[in-house]
Amino acid sequence: MPNSPKQALLFTLLMCPIMVAGMSLYNMIAIHGFTWEALRMAIYGFPLALLVAFALDFFVVAQPAKALAAKIIRPSWPNWAKIVTVSTTMIVFMVVLMSGFGAVMAVGYTREVWAQWAANIPFNFIAALPLQLIIAGPIVRFVFGRVLTWRRTRVVHLNQ
Repeated sequence: MPNSPKQALLFTLLMCPIMVAGMSLYNMIAIHGFTWEALRMAIYGFPLALLVAFALDFFVVAQPAKALAAKIIRPSWPNWAKIVTVSTTMIVFMVVLMSGFGAVMAVGYTREVWAQWAANIPFNFIAALPLQLIIAGPIVRFVFGRVLTWRRTRVVHLNQ
């Protein structure tokens, strides 16, 4: 897990593309079925969704989600429980906000946007939580750990 602002930035840069790709594909398959059109639409919407997700994650969600998780976590908990708690609070905040983004993208700024947003939240939560806990989280933590180990090793070798 990140211990500094630079590490938090790196972690977010690794996590966002995986989550946005997975959730974009999930939503497009739900709309278009398991077709090439779903893949095309997911790819087409990816850059804007990634930009919005990164901005929300890094500048809006991270601090309050981690603060809430800190109130829930007990010092005696094992690391995996702390990771699950932080990940879950992040997912709750991000699902609410990104579901709003998806609603606006789907129906625009119309009367239907609120109903669409409300419908999107549980629909997206049931995919985002396992995607984060089972796929994206472990992959990103593995890569993140390797990058930090590589940087430390490289710095040690350069200083010798």
